[in-house]
Amino acid sequence: MKIHKFIFQFIVIVFISSLTEKVNAQQWIKSMPGYDRYTEISPQIRSSVKQGRISAIWADDGKSFKYSIDGKQYNFDVRAKDAEIIGEAEKEESPMARYRRMYAGGPARGRQFTEEKSPDEKLKAVYRDGNVFITDSEGNNEIIVTTEGSVEKRFTFGTATWVYGEELFQRHAMWWSPDNKKLAFYHFDMSKVRNYYLQYEQTEIYDSMNIEAYTKVGAINPVVDLMIYDLETKKTITVNVRDGNPFDDNVVGHYVYKIEWSPDGTELLFHRTNRKQDIMEWTAANAKTGECRVVVREEWPASFTENTPTMQFLEDKKRFIWESERNGFKNYYLCDLTEGLINAITQHNFEVAGIVKVDEKAGMFYYMARSGDNHMKLQLHRCKLDGTNDVRLTDPNYNHSVQIAPNGKYFIDVAQTHAIPPFTQLIDSKGRLVSKLTESDMSKFNELGLKKVEVFTFTSADGETELHGMLHFPSNFDPNKKYPLILSNYGGPQTNAFRENFTTPSSLTEYGFLIANIDGRNAAGKGKKMLDKLYGKLCIVEMDDFAEGIKSLYNRPYFDKNRVGVYGTSYGGTTAAACILRFPDVFHAAVANSGVMDWRNYDNIYTERFMNLLENNKEGYDAANLRNYAENLEGKLMIYYGTTDNNVHPSNSLQLIQALQKAAKSFEVQVGPDRGHTAVSTDRMMEFFITNLVLNL
Repeated sequence: MKIHKFIFQFIVIVFISSLTEKVNAQQWIKSMPGYDRYTEISPQIRSSVKQGRISAIWADDGKSFKYSIDGKQYNFDVRAKDAEIIGEAEKEESPMARYRRMYAGGPARGRQFTEEKSPDEKLKAVYRDGNVFITDSEGNNEIIVTTEGSVEKRFTFGTATWVYGEELFQRHAMWWSPDNKKLAFYHFDMSKVRNYYLQYEQTEIYDSMNIEAYTKVGAINPVVDLMIYDLETKKTITVNVRDGNPFDDNVVGHYVYKIEWSPDGTELLFHRTNRKQDIMEWTAANAKTGECRVVVREEWPASFTENTPTMQFLEDKKRFIWESERNGFKNYYLCDLTEGLINAITQHNFEVAGIVKVDEKAGMFYYMARSGDNHMKLQLHRCKLDGTNDVRLTDPNYNHSVQIAPNGKYFIDVAQTHAIPPFTQLIDSKGRLVSKLTESDMSKFNELGLKKVEVFTFTSADGETELHGMLHFPSNFDPNKKYPLILSNYGGPQTNAFRENFTTPSSLTEYGFLIANIDGRNAAGKGKKMLDKLYGKLCIVEMDDFAEGIKSLYNRPYFDKNRVGVYGTSYGGTTAAACILRFPDVFHAAVANSGVMDWRNYDNIYTERFMNLLENNKEGYDAANLRNYAENLEGKLMIYYGTTDNNVHPSNSLQLIQALQKAAKSFEVQVGPDRGHTAVSTDRMMEFFITNLVLNL
């Protein structure tokens, strides 16, 4: 199953925000400066703006729609331009609740489902002890599909590795054909893959060991195959996913993922890449013979290709919309399962950002694109499927999200920027305003004295690229005072710190800090050539830019450039450690949670994708090894790791700790016993920053 990109981005945001476990206040925080104001104001910030956004449900005829606001449900008549109350609104589900519902009962992070129901729900495929079985819906009348699988020998069928689940989003490892007659499944030969050993339950009287076949940078990968079992013939075939030596890093088919059946069930469709991931082929395998043909091939020798570009079938189930970066920017193409490319639909020098609607009857295609004032202001476009008559339907001064009527005559538009809260309006098919529906209420925001987040621009370390940052202010901000600043950044490839969604100020400002979010040349949405600047240089290019972003604020009289902190978790932990070690003159305190401190320690699918193979880029890996900067530490550093972190292994933090000790540096360590990929509590973090940036103890 493919997670839609917008949903995936939301999941990432939810996941990162959930890393910090909520615990009781730390020992000294309650007596520290700013704590009383923080506890008073911060709980009110999130609810300080009554947002003027609605989520509508269009009637099938496109003549009316329903929406809820202020506890009431309304029906809006488009022709009359009038809304009437039709009942009480249902309680709106929170984003976190929606996320939990969507993934409730699913496999653990990085794992795959062990059972898959057939489309008619009469049968189910079962993974057990390294093998695949088929039973009826009640679990009876078992058919043995494979017998050679062995977890101990690391030779399995019907499951995948943790890294496949984490980096390629493979939550499934068995797939039924649409006619219920065939079952495709993974085969992993991990016999040559090294295990990683992680100690669990260390707070118990007796501990346990987690053993995972985990390929790190430069190490041997598992050999991955796809197999198809035919329930009628009782025979199994192996799909020819690659040619040549399976351990050859140049073989396309080194990674095999995003598996699905063709709509007619005659072919098994999958993505395959070489190990470097600069070639990706969307491939179709004959379900009877296992022979493969390439449907679409993407190649970008300068760095990497998109692993899972957006794809949507049209009604005939043969033609499809395909997203490609082949011209240096994400654009849409019309393709055919048999004939391949038909025509380009868009050919912009800016990025497309989501398929909204395909109206095949009218031959029209609606999509979002980054054609506004900047790359974070998404706009609705419409064109014909042959690529002609492209027109932008929204105001480029705002960032938009839309819901188009079934008949295509109108759309509901939620518009906003970082400084303008959402408002909702009804727009016609020519982009003209029909009716304003709702506006945001800023009364409480203003009553609390909250300050809008400010966007600033600066020039990157290359001296030529314009980048963006965001600055958050405390509600009692006094421009005549000097404030310490904390950088809150995730960092890493294809991420965005700067956004054009209305943003309430960070609650951490109420402790008396400025909070900054800064984009480097790692930012998503600015084209392939921008990201190529980061390729092979993680921890260098984007960290150089983060430092430049901080320096660009030096001329502000209220910013104390001698009191700068940085924090983050996961890649954000890498960012925090890299900033204070590489730029000791810019950053003076850092909290590095669960960070990768040497990319040789991380999984190869993610790392080699952005850093190239180790033998091709030893210089880049050495430059990103934060142990090499231990001698640079001048400020205050707190390192946190969880002892059961199976994502960013504890060895990352331990290696940096060892290097700092050898360099005779003083620093703090916080450990999460029996905790995974997590972070130190917010209270403890702020205790650290106040101690070192405010009290200077």
